[in-house]
Amino acid sequence: MKFRQAQTLLKMIYPARCVGCGELVEGDFGLCGTCWRDTPFVTGLSCDACGVPLLGPDPTEIAHCDACLLSPRPWDRGRAVLEYDGLSRKLVMRLKHGDRTDMARPMAGWMERKARDLVEADTILVPVPLHWKRLFKRTYNQAALLSGHLAARLEVSHCPDALIRETATAPMKGKREARLETMKGAIVLNAKRLARIEGKAVLLVDDVMTTGATLEACALALAPASPRKIDVITLARVAMHH
Repeated sequence: MKFRQAQTLLKMIYPARCVGCGELVEGDFGLCGTCWRDTPFVTGLSCDACGVPLLGPDPTEIAHCDACLLSPRPWDRGRAVLEYDGLSRKLVMRLKHGDRTDMARPMAGWMERKARDLVEADTILVPVPLHWKRLFKRTYNQAALLSGHLAARLEVSHCPDALIRETATAPMKGKREARLETMKGAIVLNAKRLARIEGKAVLLVDDVMTTGATLEACALALAPASPRKIDVITLARVAMHH
């Protein structure tokens, strides 16, 4: 009873506000009706491998984008919650560079809906790692925040340090091939975590996928642990027509 009273008191002092505009909302850390309408959630047909939105009448159809057909990904399935555009871009940037770590919780809630069909009993969530220099500067890894909250919601294992980013790569530009070249050997498996990953179903988690080169480097780095399967979920996906 005391806990409930404390929660009620906290809500009176700090009422829930929309993470988009700051307006008062019913649920904790949710979106108001206007911001929900303005946030480009991926609800229609999307690529089964990378999550990019596709044109098509049936959202349940298993389809692949041209890029994934031409050069298959080193993972099984991929999902994205938002198209990286407009308000969703602002929200991601606030989480990534604006010290709004509180936003990871509601965002993980949005990701949970898309992640459900990827998760099995032995699934272990692994975030895309940050290089230690960038982590020191930013103080947190937004992908690890998302994967931690998501693992708790899905009630599965979480291994935030399964992968290590050995090379601090510069912000990547250019096409997928060039980005893949930049990422070669930049991410490696943490040898201390090999036993935890071995033979498991892995769900890689990141905030944004552009070409997917970073996630591809992560998937390849997991190879020594021989995971049973690898899937990918990102909060946002850059639509390549932009």
